Amino acid sequence: MNARSTLNDPGARRIAYWALATVATLVLLLGYRTSTGPVLPPTTSVVAADRTQTQTSSSVDASGSGDDDTDTDTDTPASDTSGTYTGDAVQTRWGPVQVQITVTDGTITDVTAVQVPDANPKDIAINSRAVPVLHSEVLAAQSADIDTVSGATDTSVGYIGSLQSAIDEAGL
Repeated sequence: MNARSTLNDPGARRIAYWALATVATLVLLLGYRTSTGPVLPPTTSVVAADRTQTQTSSSVDASGSGDDDTDTDTDTPASDTSGTYTGDAVQTRWGPVQVQITVTDGTITDVTAVQVPDANPKDIAINSRAVPVLHSEVLAAQSADIDTVSGATDTSVGYIGSLQSAIDEAGL
């Protein structure tokens, strides 16, 4: 059997077409982009760094180590702090997330999501479930040291980042 007779074989042609179609399909699948928006770098490393700083400073305060005068100066404005503070808008790959906190006598009494992604029904469904959970966690923790909500990681990371900037603005 030579090369010319192999190409004339209908079974060999089908195999060749099938192989070509498979390769073309794989190229198309691997090249498919699921998002039309710009790809943003992950912000989790920034939030993780903020969490570490928050945990470190609270553990120093709790243990009583360190300069008492410094702790008193830091804690005094926070206990007298009252007002409404809006955090920075944090851009996620699905849209901006921004929160506003209400502080009374140094305690976070309310958290409002000013902006969350809402471009489609899936965003609305995810965030209508995630935002109340994040709200409850903030009120319980009184800090940005909260867990992300499963299935809403990007919103959670943006929420925590904006929350931390509002807390910093309030001086808590």
